[in-house]
Formats: sequence, C-alpha cells, structure tokens
Amino acid sequence: SRFETCWPALMKDSHGVIIIFNPELPSHLKEIEMWYSCFVQQQPLLDSQCLLVAHHKPGSSEDTENLPLAHPLNKLKLIHSNLEEDPEDVRMEFMKYFKSIVTIINESREREEMSIIS
Repeated sequence: SRFETCWPALMKDSHGVIIIFNPELPSHLKEIEMWYSCFVQQQPLLDSQCLLVAHHKPGSSEDTENLPLAHPLNKLKLIHSNLEEDPEDVRMEFMKYFKSIVTIINESREREEMSIIS
C-alpha cells in the first residue's frame, strides 16, 4: 500500500497493536495476516500485545462468531465489537487490554533498571 513507507515510523517504540477488521469481508481475513506479520512478528511484539477486533456494522449478520482465522491469528485475543448492541462490553475489553500493555511496559522497565544496577 502507499503508506508502507510510514510503517517504520508508526512501529517505532510501539508497545501494542490493535487490528480492527470487518469479519464479513473474506479479503480482510487475509489482510490481517499481513498486518500481524508486519506489525507484530517483525517488531517483535508478544501475542499478548496484540488485540484483534471484529467490528460488526449495524444490521450485519452475526454468524461470524467462529471466524476461520489461520494460525497464528487464532492464538490472539479476539473481541467482537457491536457498538449498537454492547458498547460497554467493548469498552471493558479495551480497558483490560490497555492495563495488560501497561503491565508489560512496567515489567520491561523494571528489568532494564535492574540490569543497569547489576
């Protein structure tokens, strides 16, 4: 894509990646493999630092609960967002995700400080 030249700047020092996609588009299921490869595996980030969000548009079919995600995407935390029906649920999942990222950052900072001291 034409934004690929910006990717290194976007990735620099990032601590987490949220990939939002439309589960009704088969092309999106293929594209998220590329996003995962570029933004998570190549950095490298832990799988726990990545969140997949299957976003359902108003009036969309709900039969996408069991998404055919290929390995290794099927190991990632996946949430379904439907802002009309359950915005609070999505908000809680985001808060959980952000808290886990903060924990990872703090732990790595402590490790760095200990390695400087020792």
